[in-house]
Amino acid sequence: MAFIPPHRYSGLLPSLPGVRYHHPSRGRRGCKRPSCPRPDKQEDTHKSSLYAVATTYEKPIGKMVDFGKWPSFTLLSPQEVESIRQACVFGTCANEVIYTTDDDEVYAFGQNCSNCLGTGDNQSSMTPRRLDALCGKKITGISYGSGPHVLVCTDDGKLYAWGHNGYNQLGNGNTVQGTVPVRISVDAMKKRVTQVACGSHHSMVLTTDGEVYTWGYNNCGQIGSGTTTNQPVPRRVSTPLHNKVIVSIAAGPTCSMAITDYGQVFGWGYNGTGQLGVGGTGNQLIPCKVVFVQPVCIVQIVCGYSHTMALTDQGYLYSWGANSNGQLGIGNKSNQLSPIKVETHERIVEIAACHSSHTSAAKSQRGQVYMWGLCRGQIILSPHLTNFTCTDDVFACFSNPPVMWRQLSIEPKNFLTVAESLKREFDREETSDLRFRVEGKDIYVHKAVLKIRCEHFRMMFQSHWNENSKEVIEIDQFSYPVYHAFLQYLYTDTVDLPPEDAIGLLDLATSYCENRLKTVCQLIIKSGITIENAFLLHCAAVRYEAKVIYQFCIVVSLGFCFVLYCIC
Repeated sequence: MAFIPPHRYSGLLPSLPGVRYHHPSRGRRGCKRPSCPRPDKQEDTHKSSLYAVATTYEKPIGKMVDFGKWPSFTLLSPQEVESIRQACVFGTCANEVIYTTDDDEVYAFGQNCSNCLGTGDNQSSMTPRRLDALCGKKITGISYGSGPHVLVCTDDGKLYAWGHNGYNQLGNGNTVQGTVPVRISVDAMKKRVTQVACGSHHSMVLTTDGEVYTWGYNNCGQIGSGTTTNQPVPRRVSTPLHNKVIVSIAAGPTCSMAITDYGQVFGWGYNGTGQLGVGGTGNQLIPCKVVFVQPVCIVQIVCGYSHTMALTDQGYLYSWGANSNGQLGIGNKSNQLSPIKVETHERIVEIAACHSSHTSAAKSQRGQVYMWGLCRGQIILSPHLTNFTCTDDVFACFSNPPVMWRQLSIEPKNFLTVAESLKREFDREETSDLRFRVEGKDIYVHKAVLKIRCEHFRMMFQSHWNENSKEVIEIDQFSYPVYHAFLQYLYTDTVDLPPEDAIGLLDLATSYCENRLKTVCQLIIKSGITIENAFLLHCAAVRYEAKVIYQFCIVVSLGFCFVLYCIC
């Protein structure tokens, strides 16, 4: 038994382009195109942008971040955004950007306060400028201060610094601003750097052997040297860390934090609101151990403007410090001098804070993203569930300023989403299990995809239909461009046809009862209606019950009649 689609015929309709139908009493009819104006050759190369109607937003392959949430990226072309592999938005107004490309090129643009762009001058730039000193080097970490000054480390352990240097925060032994990235040596042994962190005007790095080095402004003891004297070059933080292996570091505006390989936390520097978590408000000139109520193993620590958060290996969240904006997430505005557990009701896998804001965020094991604290002027006292998919979006949309709380790294380009994978497999012979032959040309598809996406094929591929056992199905009711566009729509949710060919697709959509596709076709056809083809398309609208086309054709025809009336 052969499966026959439920076509409907009408003697009122002239021949339609892209449609081959058989009338019981008339035999096969030819195809005659209505006079829809086609774009000229130059426009035809951009046909997809002119006529394609996308019913879903398609992200570039592998790009899992919407850079549009940061206003600065709107200055870049789509090609430039597509090339970004790492990025960092920083500055007092979030108007400075540094990013690396897939080719390890490094660019910067923005206001350029204190030469923080590293372009060799103090000129602001609305267009990306190449940083030659860093191009070709694989950057693994970026951090920024309030000056701002910038630290960068590479995969071979090298450290570069530039920008504001009024407090020795560049670590080059002087207070002259750095206009271009300059390599900084970490002690005479030239230690390899794996992590960088910047306070407002001091700097921290972590080396491959688990040592912490600090330098710069030291008015509150944030260098950890036991004094309040500024440190012009990198100095190892020893007492009491000399016999401990540090695995992670973080910096607040004027404080420093570190995690050991045993999950212990040490803090030093400014402690006026309890951000060190040591039980008091006195500044600490050397690292002091943070004591938790019960034994915990900390795996991540972040610093806000005046508060600190820590994540345990069991997925529990602790916070301490200032809380006037609810940034601790404990349901009130009381400062906490020691770590207090934040109730999240599910396992947390990532926490986020930035030393330039009072905003906090966290991501759960199920992918839920929460935010609290000062969010665009609104105080949120407890973790609030959002619709975001990553903590970075919280800072792009609700932090003030909307800076990045970390260097943002993009998924590698070999990563494909489900939608992108389906799109790639359309008309691919290697993986297909079925092909449609139209006008002598083959279109390769997958039965499972067609059954999932279309009721017509779900009925066709039942055991009692002959088509279910065939490897090649002949199609003679429709032209190749129309049927190819239909099958492609099932894989991509997009239609790429000019208005005159979309009429044939509208006929197919009507026959296969694809109402959503009918709507898409009507929008495409509407864009090609002219006085010359309005009557023909009006007939098509009647046949296919296309209200949008019908109404628009009436408007065009009435307008033409009115013009003739005025002339006469």
